[in-house]
Amino acid sequence: MHVLTVDHISKTYGEKILFQDVSFGVETGDKIGIIGVNGTGKSTFLQVVAGIEPPDSGSILVAGGVTVRMLSQDPQFDPEQTVLEHVLGGDSPQMVAVRAYEEALQALELLPGDAVLQERLVRANQRMAELDAWGIESEAKIALSKLGIASYGAKLGTLSGGQRKRVAMAAALIQPADVLLLDEPTNHIDNESVAWLEGMLQKRKGALLMITHDRYFLDRVSNRTLELDKGRAYFYTANYSTFIELKLDREEREASSEAKRKNLLRNELAWMRKGAKARTTKQQARIQRFEALNAAAPEKATGKLEVSVASTRLGKKIIELEGLTKAFEGRTVIRDFSYIAVPEDRVGIVGRNGLGKSTLLKLIAGKLEPDAGEVRLGPTVKLGVFSQEREEMDETLRVIDYIRESAERITTGDGTNITAGQMLERFLFPPAQQWTPIAKLSGGEKRRLQLLRVLMEAPNVLLLDEPTNDLDITTLTVLEDYLDDFPGVVFTVSHDRYFLDRTSERIFAFEGDGVIEQHVGNFSDYQQYAAQYGSRSGSAAGTGGAVAERKAEAAPTPAASGNEPALPTKMTYKEQKEFESIDTDIEKAESALTAVQTKMEVSSSDSATLQDLLKEQQELEAKLEHLMDRWAYLNELAEQIAANKKK
Repeated sequence: MHVLTVDHISKTYGEKILFQDVSFGVETGDKIGIIGVNGTGKSTFLQVVAGIEPPDSGSILVAGGVTVRMLSQDPQFDPEQTVLEHVLGGDSPQMVAVRAYEEALQALELLPGDAVLQERLVRANQRMAELDAWGIESEAKIALSKLGIASYGAKLGTLSGGQRKRVAMAAALIQPADVLLLDEPTNHIDNESVAWLEGMLQKRKGALLMITHDRYFLDRVSNRTLELDKGRAYFYTANYSTFIELKLDREEREASSEAKRKNLLRNELAWMRKGAKARTTKQQARIQRFEALNAAAPEKATGKLEVSVASTRLGKKIIELEGLTKAFEGRTVIRDFSYIAVPEDRVGIVGRNGLGKSTLLKLIAGKLEPDAGEVRLGPTVKLGVFSQEREEMDETLRVIDYIRESAERITTGDGTNITAGQMLERFLFPPAQQWTPIAKLSGGEKRRLQLLRVLMEAPNVLLLDEPTNDLDITTLTVLEDYLDDFPGVVFTVSHDRYFLDRTSERIFAFEGDGVIEQHVGNFSDYQQYAAQYGSRSGSAAGTGGAVAERKAEAAPTPAASGNEPALPTKMTYKEQKEFESIDTDIEKAESALTAVQTKMEVSSSDSATLQDLLKEQQELEAKLEHLMDRWAYLNELAEQIAANKKK
């Protein structure tokens, strides 16, 4: 069913064109991920589709009876309203019926024998049954619980910004809507909540348009991708993984076309320089052709974000945490925790919201004092702290003045000495924008500017608190590449599973009651371990498809208890048959994978076929990985049996 049409909409901000002449249709079941560099107008685009902002031209056509709801990055609240009242708000018949029933029930509790109130409750009861609204309140409480909100009667004015965002998320999911618009839905929620939300949106029947930087989330929820790039919109019938392949193919075709255009332009330019006589029709046509070729040049690319900042030398002693304990209002969030950082440490910090992850970073940074224990920093340590809060930024400052407060000039990783203005250009802030007050930047641009400020101070230990919030995928990709080469130590609090997988080699898992467990490996390794052996908080277990096919930290072996296990004497019949055929099976799987990859190259312009082939490729890769694991196991077993026979 067709639910919404975007018809040739355009929008500018000052002199900047955010998007121009965008048209597309939305069907029931469409799950559209919207991506683009910060400042390209993604949030404004969603507000225009929602009818909150008017387009400069064009229109939004909503089919009759279709309801459109939007969850913005900064939703508005009545501070006196309770959590449950807000979630059960809205003007849909079901929500009105639920509120009427609750009001009638509360009134009758005050006057139990009142006949008028009893009749009112009966009518409210009937209306609830007519609209099949009985499960809504229960669903609302489940959604709030899954999003980490346990106090349904709390006033919204007493909650933090992140908690209010989660309450708004629950309301958006519960209130009926044919088209749901979500702006950065994964910000401010923990990994467990992200996984739950992912499952909810996968099952949702209505249409969905969402802006998010979470690449795993995009990959698993979206079936269409809309990219905003330099004022233009590009559509792909694909999830994020396939979108990357199709985008690369498009850019290669555009580069080829541009190379041909430049070649023709060189020929025309040579002719023009010979002194074209614009008198004959033929010569006039050549001049017009030259002008057309010149005018056909593509818009200058936004540029590639570059992060190449030198870091300060780091000595052998880095960070030593000994017996750390910290409590707030009688609740212990960190209990007797010790750790010694080693060179090039990459630590990811995970756990439910409110368990103390940010507190650990603040203790390391010296912003909080431990109740017990000690934080010792090496004499050469230079901390770079990238926090969640933007209060540290004076938004009346111009962009370039904010950076100059840190340094007028810096030395990059390759030894080049450049100015603050040049570094801003590398961070996609063109000269004109550098003189803009920070208050006029988008949320993502402010975060990018804050990141540049931190890196310009040449730290050798980075403390990153939710670094992926509000940053676009382009910035995140380059930050990940930067961390690959960063010679110092990195501690990262994040709910972004992809980012943690890319950047972490050790996990600190906050399990509740002050307990912090350490796990070797990235986040997917930790998930696999928690799913297999259990987790006190349950924050990683039960996330379903989020578990990657990687080797987790192993469970203790019998040898660890001091009892040497007996060497095997022979394979089972099943193992023997598998051992005999494993090489052939691997060869067949490799051939099938090669065939699929060849088909993908041939079908590069067919997004629907590519999606099917991509799924087949992933299945074959998983099968091949399993076969290789079995091959390694069986060969090791054969060697042990041979060794046992020699004895």
